[in-house]
Amino acid sequence: MHNNNRKIADEIIFRSGVNVRKCMKCGKCSGTCPAYDEMEYHPHQFVYMVETGDIEPLMNSKSLYMCLSCFACVERCPRGVEPAKLIEAVRNAQVRQQDKNHMTANDVPAKLDENIPQQAIVSALRKYRK
Repeated sequence: MHNNNRKIADEIIFRSGVNVRKCMKCGKCSGTCPAYDEMEYHPHQFVYMVETGDIEPLMNSKSLYMCLSCFACVERCPRGVEPAKLIEAVRNAQVRQQDKNHMTANDVPAKLDENIPQQAIVSALRKYRK
């Protein structure tokens, strides 16, 4: 099973385009994250866990769906690591492998209100479709 986790981690790294080895674990990305209190694993932990191949806890974590895809972590990183892209890639890997979409594109309109920015709507449609 460990070999399969490494394969999944390598695929996630490839698909995200993130160089996980650049991360120096400073935690600035996590300190900036507006969803920090809601997440079981924080952005810098995602990077480390993918780097080490510890994928299973991430694939089963609700933190995948707590990420707002706001890219605050990307802006704050002094080394140019892009945790949000990595989280998105883990989310997509989970959906592809385990067919665990929490929403469909048809569910999104019912969640809308007039104060939601267009970027959030597009992000939701991108996240929850196959």
